[in-house]
Amino acid sequence: MTEPLVASSDATNISTRIERDGDEYVINGRKWFISGSADQRCKIFIVMGKTDPGAETHRQQSMVLVERDTPGMTIERHLPVMGYQDQHGHSEIVFDDVRVPATNLVRGEGDGFMIAQARLGPGRIHHAMRAIGMAERALGLMVSRAQERTAFGGPLIEQGVVQEQIANSRLEIDQARLLVQKTAWLIDQGGAKAARGEISQIKVAAPAALSAVVDRAIDVFGAAGVTEDFPIARFAAIARTLRIVDGPDAVHRRTIARVETRRERPYVESAAPTSPAPAE
Repeated sequence: MTEPLVASSDATNISTRIERDGDEYVINGRKWFISGSADQRCKIFIVMGKTDPGAETHRQQSMVLVERDTPGMTIERHLPVMGYQDQHGHSEIVFDDVRVPATNLVRGEGDGFMIAQARLGPGRIHHAMRAIGMAERALGLMVSRAQERTAFGGPLIEQGVVQEQIANSRLEIDQARLLVQKTAWLIDQGGAKAARGEISQIKVAAPAALSAVVDRAIDVFGAAGVTEDFPIARFAAIARTLRIVDGPDAVHRRTIARVETRRERPYVESAAPTSPAPAE
């Protein structure tokens, strides 16, 4: 989905064209941050583009399958994130008159946006789960480091500020975990649409918790925390990136606010208090 030439936080902006030509579709466009593309085992790409720019906004996009060795498709470069290269890669890909059989269309023309949204809901839960896992690991490393290191005459673990950092980290991790579990339960009960607000909540809350925990871990590790000797610096890069992928925080906060303003309140607002009658 993601493209360098448009604001990809709004998927309706997609500019890649997928045009029907007889028994084939012809694809032209540029994508980037395409997950898994640097790994040679990735043989099939699911490409989203516009098949009908004149259709209703959410019916313009479609998805087609493109094999890795299809002529006209070029992986131009891999994109490290803050200096770190993901093992499966995030790459920039150019499609120049790429032809695929019409049978490679996924579902039907105009179904691309619907397919994307169906995938993004559960996908955001996966992001949140990974964030919690990294936060747990960062907290474990922080505690071990504080127990092992001595400063100003005693173990770091005995410093009040370090104890506060550990306590706050535990609070934030468990709060995020419970919200993720609630969201997963809501999806099980009624699908992603029934958990729209909660999905956006965890997409904001889990990376925020991870960022906070990782930042405290760097404090406790000191200079070692920003080296590649430990995974903490990588976690910091991932945490910042998670606040962008699958919708930036600002977009999810907007969704949360919209859901909240439509929510049926469990109470009735009381009438404004009246001024007491003047004493006679």
